[in-house]
Amino acid sequence: MKIPTALIAGVAVVVPAFGHHSDAGIDMESTVTLVGTVTEFHWRNPHVYFMVETADDRGSTVEWAVQMGSTITTARTGWSRDYLQPGERVVVRAHPAVNGRPYGILASIDKEGDGVVTSLVAPGSSETLVPPPDGTARADSLEGVWLADRAKLVAYPGGFDGYFSAELKLTPKGAAANAAYDPLSPENPEAQCIGRPTPAMIVSSQLYPIRIDIDEAAQTVELRTEFWDEVRTVYMDGRDHSQSGERSLSGHSIGWWEQGVLVVDTRNFADHRSPYQIGVPSGAQKHVVERYRLTEDRTRVIVEFTLEDPEFIAAPLTHSRELIYAPDMTIERFDCDPDSTRRFLPE
Repeated sequence: MKIPTALIAGVAVVVPAFGHHSDAGIDMESTVTLVGTVTEFHWRNPHVYFMVETADDRGSTVEWAVQMGSTITTARTGWSRDYLQPGERVVVRAHPAVNGRPYGILASIDKEGDGVVTSLVAPGSSETLVPPPDGTARADSLEGVWLADRAKLVAYPGGFDGYFSAELKLTPKGAAANAAYDPLSPENPEAQCIGRPTPAMIVSSQLYPIRIDIDEAAQTVELRTEFWDEVRTVYMDGRDHSQSGERSLSGHSIGWWEQGVLVVDTRNFADHRSPYQIGVPSGAQKHVVERYRLTEDRTRVIVEFTLEDPEFIAAPLTHSRELIYAPDMTIERFDCDPDSTRRFLPE
């Protein structure tokens, strides 16, 4: 049965501009409408993808790849690995790739005969991606699971990369690297399932909760996020940063307490081509300081970070937000799939 033309203007699923590897290569200000048939549906990370066979302006058959969020965020809005089936007729609105490829990020979808309406919206909206914690649960300490209060966040066009595009002040070297970056190429670290280290876990905490575990006997604090499965051990035993020259993706973290505030100091980051998703690299001089403070009513954590990297960033970047205690949320595995993450690359 043919989908009614009236459905083309309808919106059944609204998706935020929260991509991961390819927003910078996508025209997020425009949309294309695709009326066609689902040929594939892939439930993998870092993105759920489906393929739609449709006709172009000349009547020729074209197969579009349509990118969604991760399986984690998509599942929390009611989708499942069985939501779309090959052969189903759909009307899709997508933000297209700037290079003209039949590739885009999902803006909305109508599925024939499906009356279910699910909403995914950007932070700062009056609506929410998933129902937030009600804010009444009280924590005994910083330990536990925490999710950002989206109602108090500023919405940036483009989501994660839009924030850094707006707020980072670049050195000439950083600006040159940004201008030369091709996100739709193997140059993008995510083509190899290389994620983005801190402060990404804080900037993405409206979508992916953070878990804090304190081990007093071992004198460590563990910071964990679903976002690319980053886990950091913060050494609280008074040691300094290693001087061996060894560097890693997540860096080396030490910490201490200042009147109840957890201070985390991270250095020794490995070189990274695009830790902020916009083609601005990071290097050996990258330095991040985070502060975590439990509010008096113990329902929230105020978290702040200061990011410095004088090789590429001309001035320190400071950001603060509130995280709501979410004891009922679980931290899921991200498990980046190499085949899925390379789908944005030209064939």
